[in-house]
This record gives sequence, C-alpha cells and structure tokens, in this order.
Amino acid sequence: MAATKTKAPKLGLNNPNSITGSKVWLYSLLLTLQYGVQPLISKRFTRREVIVTSSVLACEMAKVICALILMAKDGSLKNLYKEWTLIGSLTASGLPAAIYALQNSLLQISYRNLDSLTFSMLNQTKLIFTALFTYLILRQKQSIQQDGALLLLIIAAVLLSVGEGSSKASSTSNPDEILFHGIVPVLVASVLSGLASALCQWASQVKKHTSYLMTVEMSIIGSLCLLASAYKSPDGIAIRQHGFFYGWTPLTWIPVILNAVGGILVGLVTTYAGGVRKGFVIVSALLVTAVLQFIFDGKPPSPYCLVALPLVITSISIYQKYPYRVKKKEL
Repeated sequence: MAATKTKAPKLGLNNPNSITGSKVWLYSLLLTLQYGVQPLISKRFTRREVIVTSSVLACEMAKVICALILMAKDGSLKNLYKEWTLIGSLTASGLPAAIYALQNSLLQISYRNLDSLTFSMLNQTKLIFTALFTYLILRQKQSIQQDGALLLLIIAAVLLSVGEGSSKASSTSNPDEILFHGIVPVLVASVLSGLASALCQWASQVKKHTSYLMTVEMSIIGSLCLLASAYKSPDGIAIRQHGFFYGWTPLTWIPVILNAVGGILVGLVTTYAGGVRKGFVIVSALLVTAVLQFIFDGKPPSPYCLVALPLVITSISIYQKYPYRVKKKEL
C-alpha cells in the first residue's frame, strides 16, 4: 500500500491537544521580553549595596507567592493536599533543583579559568544536550532541519556571548588547570543543564506536575540550598551584620518581581513548548537586550550582534517550519 507521512504525536508546541499555538507564542514572547529587559532593570534599580543572596531569596519567595495565587485562581490549590506527596515532589522538582544548583557552581568555577570565547562556545553546547536528553527521556525526536536550526542557534549564541565579553582572558595559563577547572566543569554543567531541562519537561508533560506547583517546589528547595550554602559565606555574614534588606529601596522590588514573573513563564514555556524551545527564547533575549541597550544607553549593537540577528531569525523559522515527522505504512 502507499506510504503516507503523518505527524508523530508530540508533546509541546506541535501537539494541538496541549495548548493553542497562540498561547505558546505568547508565553515565549513574554519570556523573551522578560529575559531581555531584566539586565537593564536590575542595573538601574538594584543598588550596589544590596546583598545578592537577599535579592535571590526574595525573588524565590515572590515566585512562590505568584504561583500560589495562580494555583488558587485556577482551582488547583484546594486539591493540592489530596494529591501532593513528598516522593512525587522530590522526583519532579527536587532532582532538577539540585542539578541546577550544581550546574551554577560548576559554571562559576569554569568562568574563572577560561577565556570568554572558549567558555561561550562550550556553554552553548547545553542546547545540544537539551535536545539529546529530551529524546532519551521523552523520545522526542528532531528533524534534520531542526538539528541544523539548533546548530545555527548555537553559533548565534556564541557570537552574542563573545560580543558581550570578548575582552575577558583566561586567569591561568596552566594547561591542566584549564582542562580540569575550566573545560571539564563547563561541559559537565552543559550536560546537567540539558538533563535538568528534560526532567522538568518530563515531570510537567508526562507526570502531569503543573508548572505552578513545580515553581513552588523548586523555589523552596532552591532557597533551602542557598540558605545552607550562604551560612558561612560573605553574603551570609553581611546579612547577619546589616540585615536582610540592607541597601534595599522600594524600587529594588521591581527587578525582583519581574524576575519572579519570568520564573513563572519559564515553567509555562517548558511545559507547553519544551526545553529546546526555551533555548531559542534565551538566545533571542540576548538580541532584545542589545536593542534596549542601544535605545536607552546609546550603546550600539556589536558586529557580532548584527551577524547573529539573521541567524536567530533563520533558526527559529526553520525549527518551527520543519518538525519531525514519521513515515507510517497504511495496511
């Protein structure tokens, strides 16, 4: 019999049963704008005296409050005590939260021992690992065209990252130290980033863990980890000496709340569009930041940004236009 092409049943953007495409695009657009404007807002409204740990903890608590309000609005909060289990929570949110915490630590180690170009190129491999783990865990395949789009996106991300910090050189010339304290940590961090993103997508799409609940759980777990690590850190000492809100003004809450809203949007994009799509959002946001810096600070986009712009647009167009399809023989 004649063979016909049918779309594979997929979770996320191409699945009409998950959410309308317009909502997915709305979430993605809002998250892109949030990511893009966040650096400028934080720079303008966060004073240098503000203790970093206090702003991060405040953001996590703001995420929890926002997510609980949304859960109360959609009616899922009242059924939470019947459905919530500790094991389910640790599986869905605890593991990704721990992985992200380890990833951030590895990136800090690597950044101090690599030049910007090497760091940027290796760090962007997380997009490949996200696609890989999405396939291994969710069996969600990419078409050849989508693989090509991911490659274009990685090139664009490297160009944008290098354009922002191309002057940074390696802090060491020891080859062994560069390898074991620079290259290895950033590659492991990229693997962990892809794994955590795929696990979040698995928890929301397969285990039906709502994005709002995952936001609450991951924020609480992340806050506990941060408190434990900050106990004897300079930030922890500063908080005990000067108080939690040292250096804060009412305007400091603007970037904190904006970042919290971004956390909610990350959960929605991951749930309905997947971790790979989130990668496109993050890279697109770098372009938004460059444009906003030109508008408000008068800083013109770098040549790297101008080259990256058509690459990002092309990669998004290709990835959207050529989803993976399977051939299915009719009997």
